[in-house]
Formats: sequence, structure tokens, C-alpha cells
Amino acid sequence: MMNEYILAKNSDLETVFNIVQNSIKTTYPKYYPKEVVDFFSNLHSRENILKDIECGLVGVLLVDGICVGTGCYKDNHITRVYVEPEYQGKGYGTCIMDSLEKNISEKFSTAVLDASLPACHLYEKRGYRTIEHCKYPVENGAILVYEMMEKELA
Repeated sequence: MMNEYILAKNSDLETVFNIVQNSIKTTYPKYYPKEVVDFFSNLHSRENILKDIECGLVGVLLVDGICVGTGCYKDNHITRVYVEPEYQGKGYGTCIMDSLEKNISEKFSTAVLDASLPACHLYEKRGYRTIEHCKYPVENGAILVYEMMEKELA
């Protein structure tokens, strides 16, 4: 299998949007109430993803020419890492994180991210530690709980 992590182009918008939305709608309902799932769906709108693509912040992971995942970062903050649900658990998230951390390490000594509940343990295995437990109220009194995490980069 040939893996290639490359910069996303405007023409990749629909693909990136679909990966993010499929992943949110498949995984997050197991951890969060509907209001939080909706919050994430809205946060990762086409408009927000397009803005990040136009700023050169979004990458896509191609496996044998098929786009299976996406990553995004701004400065040293990893802001979006998603793998298409049927490709999860195969190491593709690790591949995306390796690329993001490598890019960040060229200018920064640490990487930070806001980890959703489904992802916390994956990031801990990568050497991230929680620096803050965060709560963010969304609609209908539902609360988004997440961890702000940080890792020292070599």
C-alpha cells in the first residue's frame, strides 16, 4: 500500500468535508449527546474547511490514491484530524499525526490540541498530556467536555 500525505486543494473540499462529517456522525454519538454532535458538525462546516484549505493548513492522506483521512493545523495547534470510519483502526490517524507533528516541529517545540472524548486515549499513547479539562456549553443545556492536551516535540 502506498500512503501519501499531501496538501489539500480547493477541489478536495467535498472529500474532506465528507470524511469529517461521516466520522463525527459515526463516532461522536457514542460519547456525546446530539447537541454536542451537532456543534461539531457545524464547527467543521464547508465554509470553515474551505477557509483552512485556502490558508494551506489542510492535508489529506491518500492510500493507493483513495483519500482516507484529513488533518489540519494552525501554528502549533492541531485543529482537525479525522479518518473515514471504515478506515479507522488501521494506523492512518497515526500517519496523519506524524505528518502534522513533523510540520509543527519545524517552528515550535510543543504541539497542542483539543481532544474529544473518543480521541483522548489515542493522544495519550502518542505522548500528549492533559493540561486542562474543559467544558463548553452548547444548546439545550448540553455540555461539550474535552481535554486540552500538549506534547513536547523532539
